[in-house]
Amino acid sequence: MHTIDYQRHDASSLAALVARGEVSPEELLEAAIASCDAANAQVNAVTTRLDEDARAAIAAGLPQGPLRGVPFLLKDLNTLLAGTVTSNGSRFFAHNRADHDSELIARYKRAGLVIFGKTNTPEFGLTVTTEPVLFGPARNPWNLAYMAGGSSGGAAAAVAAGIVPVAHAIDGGGSIRIPASCCGLYGLKPTRGRNPMGPDRGEGWSGMSTEHVVSRSVRDSAALLDATCGPDLGAPYFAPPPVQPYTQVLEARQAPLRVGMCLRLPSGERVHAECERAAADTANVLGELGHRVEEVDLGVVQEGFGPAFRIIIAGNVRAAIEAHAARIGRQPSPEDLERVTWAMFEAGGRASAADYARAVLAVHRSGRQYAQLFERFDLLLSPTLPRPPQKLGVFSMMTDDLETYGREVAQFTAFTAIVNIAGNPAASLPLHWSTDGLPIGVQLVARYGEEATLLRVSAQLEQARPWFDRRPAA
Repeated sequence: MHTIDYQRHDASSLAALVARGEVSPEELLEAAIASCDAANAQVNAVTTRLDEDARAAIAAGLPQGPLRGVPFLLKDLNTLLAGTVTSNGSRFFAHNRADHDSELIARYKRAGLVIFGKTNTPEFGLTVTTEPVLFGPARNPWNLAYMAGGSSGGAAAAVAAGIVPVAHAIDGGGSIRIPASCCGLYGLKPTRGRNPMGPDRGEGWSGMSTEHVVSRSVRDSAALLDATCGPDLGAPYFAPPPVQPYTQVLEARQAPLRVGMCLRLPSGERVHAECERAAADTANVLGELGHRVEEVDLGVVQEGFGPAFRIIIAGNVRAAIEAHAARIGRQPSPEDLERVTWAMFEAGGRASAADYARAVLAVHRSGRQYAQLFERFDLLLSPTLPRPPQKLGVFSMMTDDLETYGREVAQFTAFTAIVNIAGNPAASLPLHWSTDGLPIGVQLVARYGEEATLLRVSAQLEQARPWFDRRPAA
């Protein structure tokens, strides 16, 4: 299959071609490999190649799943693929080979996806850009001097560059939506507990982290969610089950909704003019579609959950590193980890069990305050980010100025992290481009468990302002 033809299709379209016998899984894989060979030297999205493993999986016979034959990439963070290294973007984990599949990976395989590589991620997914010392920076296909976002920056760069139509991603504070915004993609963070995290984890970051994909079409995100959602064995909790498959809700009629538009940060600060314009223009489109939009102040959510957020992450980082150190029989040194990671590791050691319990209480309190907004509104609209994509190096985890770094990251995630705390589903939609030609995402947030509403409105906006054919220059 010619590479250009391959890149004209989303995953759903490719799967349909395979089902009709018009193209083979082998042909799709070779097209994906050719696309990776052509683009990856520039964007540095794919850090582990599994071409031969993928060829062997096809030769052994793929399951008759809904996405049979579609090439796919995994984010190199936490989620395990048997026989491969999960480095977590860290030099200390560079030989961390898995002996089993995570349940999410097993579901991807049952869906018929063909996994042929892993994507770049910052160390432990700790920041809003993807520039690990281990692999070097993932670059934005729209402008190689700029960040692809993080922590699923490699996944987003791979999809935006045309290597795959959809790729696995993880979101603990915006890490699906941030790179989707930076790279001009659709990025859906599902409801807490929607997708499985076992058998090795019951939850990520005390429930703030969820896994799904970045994609070029809304229907691909819906199709992948149909293939993976639902609890796995022993799940500590799970989201309310969907009433019908997500792919079936996209064409359903959507009654007018009440939409709250947030154009200022919770602190009251204004966002960049391009980001404000993106949200305001989207509000106009929603009004044209029959929805009622009014401005709302995010100040209802008390500021100050940042320290609690960081304690939870630091505790999880400490536990993960100590567990790996026990496996390999060696403790880490500052030379093994990036400076921000080392600071998190040390902070995780200083925090007490009571500190961690208080932090969980604090983020739950903030999540409940945020949830109150959905007594007035069906959806919340905001810029995904308060600023356009930044140049590489702005958010380096090798910085010595940890205070400034933490403040800048907190501001950059002001619209995204609170949604992880609350557990609601949210999506970044590629509805605006800056005068410099960089993508500017718009975030929609729905009530807990209501991905169906979020996907339906996303599909409405996709039809009203199509983005699929808008691609980075070759």
